[in-house]
Amino acid sequence: MTYFWFRRDLRLEDNVGLWHALNEGDAVQCLFIFDSEILSKLEDKDDRRVSFIHAQIRRLKKELQKFGSDLRVEHGSPIEIWRKILNEESVTAVFCNRDYEAYAQKRDGTIHDLLEEHQVGFNQYKDHVIFEAQEVLKDDGTPYTVFTPFMRKWKTHFQSSMLEGKPSEGLTSGFASTEALPIPSNEDLGFVKNETHFPDRRIPEDILASYHETRDLPYLLGTSRLSVHLRFGTISIRSLHKSAIDKNEKYWNELIWREFYQMILVQFPHVVGGSFRPQYDRLEWLNNEEHFQAWCEGKTGFPIVDAGMRELNETGFMHNRVRMIVSSFLVKDLLVDWRWGEAYFARKLIDFELASNNGGWQWAAGCGCDAAPYFRIFNPDSQTKKFDPKFEYIRKWIPEFDSFDYPNPIVDHKQARLRALDFYKKELKRE
Repeated sequence: MTYFWFRRDLRLEDNVGLWHALNEGDAVQCLFIFDSEILSKLEDKDDRRVSFIHAQIRRLKKELQKFGSDLRVEHGSPIEIWRKILNEESVTAVFCNRDYEAYAQKRDGTIHDLLEEHQVGFNQYKDHVIFEAQEVLKDDGTPYTVFTPFMRKWKTHFQSSMLEGKPSEGLTSGFASTEALPIPSNEDLGFVKNETHFPDRRIPEDILASYHETRDLPYLLGTSRLSVHLRFGTISIRSLHKSAIDKNEKYWNELIWREFYQMILVQFPHVVGGSFRPQYDRLEWLNNEEHFQAWCEGKTGFPIVDAGMRELNETGFMHNRVRMIVSSFLVKDLLVDWRWGEAYFARKLIDFELASNNGGWQWAAGCGCDAAPYFRIFNPDSQTKKFDPKFEYIRKWIPEFDSFDYPNPIVDHKQARLRALDFYKKELKRE
C-alpha cells in the first residue's frame, strides 16, 4: 500500500504530492499526524490552530469517504507513528509535500532514514511555493537579500504553465478502500475547542479587485483573510497566483513576498533566534516587563497599537498594516527585544508561519534583510490619521476609547523615538 502524508497541505484538489501518489498505481491510504512534539509546545489549551486543523481534518475525512476511503488520523511522535505503521502493514511508498522549516527538515530526515531501513521510498514534492530557495538566485549563484530585485528575477523565471493544477478528479479510484476510521477529539489531544469563526477558502472578487486601494485600511474588510488557509495549505498557492495575475498585481507581489521570506529562512537559517544582520545581536534591550505586558494586553495608551493587540488576542488575526505599527512600537518605542514580540505573535496568530513572522519582526527591528535600517520608526498618531482617520477600527476593539477608563500613554512617542535612535547608534558602535 502507498501512503500519502498530509502536513501543511490539507486539501485534495491541486495537491502535487497526492497527485503523484494517485498516479503511482498502488492503492493510496491518506494519513495525518497530530504531532505531539509540536502540540506540546503550545501554551494555550484553546489554541485556535488546533481547532482549525481539527475542522479541516473532519472536512478531508468527509471528502475521502465519498470515494469509499477515509483519512487515517494519528496522535503522537511522527517517528513512533511510522514505526507502528511499518510494523502493521506492507507499505510500498510514502508520498508528501516538502516543508522548509528547520523542525520539519529534521523530522523528515529521520523519517527518510526509517523508511530507507524498510526499503520504502520517501517521495517529496514542491507544493507550498512556486519557486524553492535554490530556484531564484542572483546571476552569480548567491541568494538575494533584498526583496525588489528578488521579485524581478522571480517574475523573469515565472511561466504561466507553472500554475497548471494537479487535479485529483479522475484519479479518485486510486484511494484505498477503507471503513470509517476514528479521529481523536480536541480533548484527546489535550485541548478544548475554540469557537473562533474562520474565513472561507476563497477570496471575494471585489476584495481582490480593490486590494491595492484597501489593503492598508484596517476598518475595512479589504484583505483576503486567506493567510490561515495558505499556512495550512487548505487552498492551493497556484490558484491564488492565478487569480492575482489576472486581477491585482499588488496582491501578486504580496504572494511573492511570502516566497522571499521562505527563501531567506532556508538560505540563512541563523535568522531563527538571531538577527539577519549579526551585529544587531549585540543590542542590550531595555526589556521592561511591565511595558511588554501592557503591549500584550492592549493597554499602552496608544489606541492603534492597543486595538491591534486586542484584535489579535480576541480573534487570532491582526490586520497587516497594524502588525507593522504594533511591531515598530514594541521594538522602537519600548526598546523590547523583537524576539519577545515574535514569540507572542507565534503564540497567538492563527496564521503563524515562521518565515513570514520572523521576516516581519526583523523588518520592524531594522535587523533583517531590508534596505531601510533602524531609523524607520512608525508614529502611531500619524499612522492612525492616515489609515484609521475616523477611529472606526480603534472604536471596534477599544470600547472605552472615549472614556476616562482608557489608560494614558506609557511613553512619550517623541522622546521614545529620540531614545531609540540614540540606543541603536550607541549599541551598534559598542564592541
